[in-house]
Amino acid sequence: MKNFLSFMLVFFAIGFASAQDDLLNQLDAQQPDVKEIAPAAFKGLQICNMQSTKLPAQGEWYMVVSHRFGDLTQGINNFFGMDNALTKVGGIYGVTNWLSLGASRQTYNKLYELSAKYKFANQIESGFPVTIVGYNTMDINSDLKKAANPGIKFTNRLAFSSQLIISRKFSESFSFEVAPIYVHKNLYEYGVEQKDQYFLGAGTRYKLSKRLSVNLEYAARMVLVEGFVSPYQNPLSVGLDIETGGHVFQLVVSNSQPMNDVAVFSNTRGDWNGGSLYFGFNMYRVF
Repeated sequence: MKNFLSFMLVFFAIGFASAQDDLLNQLDAQQPDVKEIAPAAFKGLQICNMQSTKLPAQGEWYMVVSHRFGDLTQGINNFFGMDNALTKVGGIYGVTNWLSLGASRQTYNKLYELSAKYKFANQIESGFPVTIVGYNTMDINSDLKKAANPGIKFTNRLAFSSQLIISRKFSESFSFEVAPIYVHKNLYEYGVEQKDQYFLGAGTRYKLSKRLSVNLEYAARMVLVEGFVSPYQNPLSVGLDIETGGHVFQLVVSNSQPMNDVAVFSNTRGDWNGGSLYFGFNMYRVF
């Protein structure tokens, strides 16, 4: 009887150990794979004028300097744009890995622009297919003089833009994004433009080498009022990204000279088909 009991104890011990191993193996098999976030679709915070889905990391501080020369097509008359250039100087801070805040001062309309950029989702390798980012700006036009505009209020100086930016990195070399865009102006040219305007933007990046990429972007106006014809053009820009260690340097040619989002989308005056074109750069320095 002792031998029988010993045999049964050993038998059940071996069976329990085997069942435990099977259970652990099943639990390991059921655990989800580690989800890896895909590399950023764009190297710069902007494609050219439009925003990309890239955000600063938490604690990063970006100094931004952007410059657009005057109309290239006037040639020597304005010294190939040198005579009437526009400049933007500002900063962007990564509050968290999913939120950044920015502020800038621009020579166009002596404008102050405040911005917020926030990430809803990351593209996951072998998982979620796209990165989704929201972007909002508020412009303050400080160039409006009370003497020339009697009764003007502070709210009249304000204009806003909102974007939902969706990007995908298709390969190591190619990235693409699309963005529905809304622009609202408290003060606007009646009969010439609308108080609320809608656009559909798209942009792409193609990597030429380890430190060079060519970028292209375009935004189409969505006309919601029958018979309305805007005198302004749809913005089209082409650019070149140059990575140089601590910063990204972007060369840009566009039919928009202003650099604030509201004016880029709603007040582009240049025309690639024989009209005005503007050359410039964006420079981001990371601290």
